[in-house]
Amino acid sequence: MKRIVAFGEVMARLAAPGRLRLRQALPGALEVTFAGAEANVAASLSMLGAEAALASALPANPIADACVGTLRGLGVDTKPVLRTAEGRLGLYFLESGANQRPSHVVYDREGSAISVTPPEAYDWSSILRGASWFHVTGITPSLSRAAADASLAAAEAARAHDATVSCDLNFRKKLWRWDPDRTPGALAESIMRRILPHVDVVIANEGDCADVLGIRAGASDVESGHLELDHYPDVARQLVSQFPNVQHVAITLRESISATHNNWGAMLYAAREDHACFAPLVDGAYQPYRITDIIDRVGGGDSFAAGLIFALLTPELNAPQTALNFAVAASCLAHSIKGDFNFSTRREVEALMHGSSSGRVVR
Repeated sequence: MKRIVAFGEVMARLAAPGRLRLRQALPGALEVTFAGAEANVAASLSMLGAEAALASALPANPIADACVGTLRGLGVDTKPVLRTAEGRLGLYFLESGANQRPSHVVYDREGSAISVTPPEAYDWSSILRGASWFHVTGITPSLSRAAADASLAAAEAARAHDATVSCDLNFRKKLWRWDPDRTPGALAESIMRRILPHVDVVIANEGDCADVLGIRAGASDVESGHLELDHYPDVARQLVSQFPNVQHVAITLRESISATHNNWGAMLYAAREDHACFAPLVDGAYQPYRITDIIDRVGGGDSFAAGLIFALLTPELNAPQTALNFAVAASCLAHSIKGDFNFSTRREVEALMHGSSSGRVVR
């Protein structure tokens, strides 16, 4: 498997212990780890056995040193991470929900290093040398005009280097605030419509296509967890009709019963064959994983993206149905792991993919 490069911001994640609310936990200790959509993908890919690299920008200070060291310790190539004198380390604060109380994220990312680094600071020719795949999301361009321009330049450069380009739409309504003349949704659509013509594989959750591109899945209501699954292949077809360069559209399908109980699956649409498949399957019919005791759902979509990229690049896994089975199993396991990174191996993913779901002790 050749090199996979992801581009995006890495942050410190500060989480309230257990299920405490931030107002309960503070003043007091928070659990600090590192996270970021694209970093999550790179870390998961590395743990699955791929050669993964992360391009980013971080300040030159000891906390960012720890961040780089964490990624490097997981096998991620961090040489493309710029260390700058400008900007700071972005932060996000998390309180995990339970039952009917949702989780909450508070962002503190303004002025982060990646948001103030101009696109010409990245040597994409060097960063992409030997890369077969490039991954970007809709989160980094939401931070600033400079980050949006850098994301576009990276996608253009990856296409020029004949790398497959994947993009997770990843709409975050709390972000996309850098143009006061446009709403977050309108700004996201304008920027992502510039990036998507350079993309081969689009990844989204059940609501992203509606939020970013105005393409809706019938009467699906993602807030209530009601999804009209039969409409999602048409969502993919509409996306491909607008962006004919797109070869695959993957959409994760989360039915939120409560903060700690979700049903989880996905659809993968192959444009050339005009065919959609769903996973997981039981006796040939779609039956989502019933995750009834979620440990941590943040980063679940990133673990799906990593699983899909890994499978599509692995000859024995790259048939559409098999690749989707692998990606959904990988992301299901991520819901059982604290933190944004999916500490799951290929063997563990394949075991779940083939039906080993009892949770029995492995001795």
